[in-house]
Amino acid sequence: MEQLTPMVQAFLALGPTVILPVFIFFIGLLFRVKPAESFRSGLTIGVGFVGINLVVALLVDNLGPAAQAMVANFGIQLTAIDVGWPGSASIAWASPIAAAILPIGLLVNFVMLVTKTTKTMDVDIWNYWHFTFCGACVYALSNSFIMAILAAVLFEIAILKIADWTAPYMETYFGLEGISVPTGSAASYATIGVPLIWLIQKIPFIKDLKADPASIQKRFGIFGEPIFMGLFLGIIIGALAGYNPGKIIQVGMAMAGVMVLMPRMVKLLMEGLIPISEGAREFLQKRFGEDSENAKIYIGLDAAVTTGHPAVIATALILVPLTLLMAVILPGNIVLPFGDLATIPFFVAMIVAAARGNIIHSVIAGVVVISISLLIASFMAEFQTSMGLMAQFKMPDGAALISSIDQAGNFVNFVNFIIFQIFALFA
Repeated sequence: MEQLTPMVQAFLALGPTVILPVFIFFIGLLFRVKPAESFRSGLTIGVGFVGINLVVALLVDNLGPAAQAMVANFGIQLTAIDVGWPGSASIAWASPIAAAILPIGLLVNFVMLVTKTTKTMDVDIWNYWHFTFCGACVYALSNSFIMAILAAVLFEIAILKIADWTAPYMETYFGLEGISVPTGSAASYATIGVPLIWLIQKIPFIKDLKADPASIQKRFGIFGEPIFMGLFLGIIIGALAGYNPGKIIQVGMAMAGVMVLMPRMVKLLMEGLIPISEGAREFLQKRFGEDSENAKIYIGLDAAVTTGHPAVIATALILVPLTLLMAVILPGNIVLPFGDLATIPFFVAMIVAAARGNIIHSVIAGVVVISISLLIASFMAEFQTSMGLMAQFKMPDGAALISSIDQAGNFVNFVNFIIFQIFALFA
């Protein structure tokens, strides 16, 4: 099985812009969509993801260094370095169980669709690394291939169920009909963040605080538009990073660009997805009836499709400095936020949707959830460090410990890990 790992890694290295169109083409054929139309849908979706990846790169390439400059500017020093999702993913794919996760994950998803235990068809193959990481944790704990695979499968089942649960937000708030988000990080943050939003919106005074893009635009006119929000928040981030005036404006322009360009790229992706969604709906309605709930199916995509919404970007940009503040003052935290600071838009997407775009409520919930994630990541730091050493991961210069907010701080992964840790003690 280990010999297959390089082949799996080479396949996944093609990226969603290649893998996704191929999967969409075959899914279209499965649902009796005409071959030419399926091919065009796959191609359009691939082009949409090319655009999304370019905009995400614009976000990460500007927000990431700015956030890291803040760390240096404020002189923050903590024991464990957050290596971000790229570091965690590379550790996951280097695990002995990695080659088995892709076929087993696809099989589990298929069985759940057939048995109607999920409505999400997860075509976001690259993000199977979250399932792999969970399994790799248990493999390092138990040295048991079977237990590791079981852990990965349980994590996948939980993520697919959360994706079903949050799918209505994709349509009602983001306007993405027939889409769900089975991304491990976004789903994990939703499990705590969505109930928190419900609680926050019951608290006197706080529940009446309102700051969503529509109300901001109404109050500030043209200066409340997303393009100006991006510029303003980007300038603040650049200033906190200690940049010179020219660099501050560059960050502001980049964030303004993300605010404007990402929704247009998502619209292009949805254009390609519509024929497949309609084909799937017609196929299932013929078998389960026109009004049957069983006729619903969601196409599971990367949380990147949500990150261009103005409220998501605004919430994330505000949370970057707040995350650094929480890392310093939170008792028990040893993790220095670093690699995953630019990934915060993925973490808060479902929280923002649950808050119906209320940035104030989303930031409050985000602070709580990220604080919990930092404590979990601190608990998992020694364990992820040992996993990294086994995977021959190149440690950051001067780092004794590594961790990650994305996956080591993932609440669902943590619960799963603790269950298997308890089981290992009594086995």
